Amino acid sequence: MALFRIFLIVIWSVLVGYTVIVAKNHGMGLLPIFFGDMATMTWPGQFNLDFMFMLSLSALWVSWRHKFSGAGLLLGSLSLFGGALFLSTYLFIISFQTKGNVKEVLLGSART
Repeated sequence: MALFRIFLIVIWSVLVGYTVIVAKNHGMGLLPIFFGDMATMTWPGQFNLDFMFMLSLSALWVSWRHKFSGAGLLLGSLSLFGGALFLSTYLFIISFQTKGNVKEVLLGSART
């Protein structure tokens, strides 16, 4: 579990640093570029579509883990729009809340 937590910290740190540089150099206009690439039907668009589906699966899992409660839907929305930045933070926190119990991390406390 310690290596997994270190991995999550690395993901979060690299992504924050990269995002700051990109935002500084290109501004915050992500959505027109993201969906524009998909509209062109090119490889960057295919990658964005694949990534959007991965974000959707992440959001569905987080919402399901919280039994689609109000908090679960809110966390799922944060997962959809926050991507790996949110998910690495979420997994880091719940890894401590569950005392490293991987089954509980994956299924939630109500299902274990």
